[in-house]
Amino acid sequence: MNRMRQENDSGKLEKLAEQIRASIAKVRHRQERLPQPSFSDDLPIANKRAEIQVAIAANQVVIVCGETGSGKTTQLPKICLELKRGIYGTIGCTQPRRIAARSVAARIAQELHTEVGQLVGYKVRFTDRVQEDTLIKVMTDGILLAEIHSDRWLSQYDTIIIDFPATIQVAGLFLGGHKTSVDINTSTSRIL
Repeated sequence: MNRMRQENDSGKLEKLAEQIRASIAKVRHRQERLPQPSFSDDLPIANKRAEIQVAIAANQVVIVCGETGSGKTTQLPKICLELKRGIYGTIGCTQPRRIAARSVAARIAQELHTEVGQLVGYKVRFTDRVQEDTLIKVMTDGILLAEIHSDRWLSQYDTIIIDFPATIQVAGLFLGGHKTSVDINTSTSRIL
């Protein structure tokens, strides 16, 4: 009986070791594909980039507020890439509408000199342009909520950016715990 247990345990250990080797290989592959993003000084978010990086590195939840057009939607995922996010899991970004998710993915992909569906992908109802090694995944709020039902820990992500949550449900799910705010334009920004 003990011999059977030892053989069974040995098989489990070998399976675990194989999973660890596969995980290490996946991380190395993602590290090799990590782009070096560039940033436009024309966008207001560029002036706060270092402050945002410090906040992201130090906190689980960060709220970034700024005017429309300040660069939050397209630049925050790139700031996360610069911090080596997206290596241990995907950077997920939500958008309230399907057309917004597709256009944001296209814009970020263009800025990173890649095609949609490679380093940057999107997933909306009826369309999935994400590969296993995609670093940034733009999706609708509804897709993220649906993913919570099958993976309550959202384990495929190492970072989630909720951009303009369209539903109270989405905002409420993620606004627990410690928060840090970074105002891009303090005269007009509000924390919601």
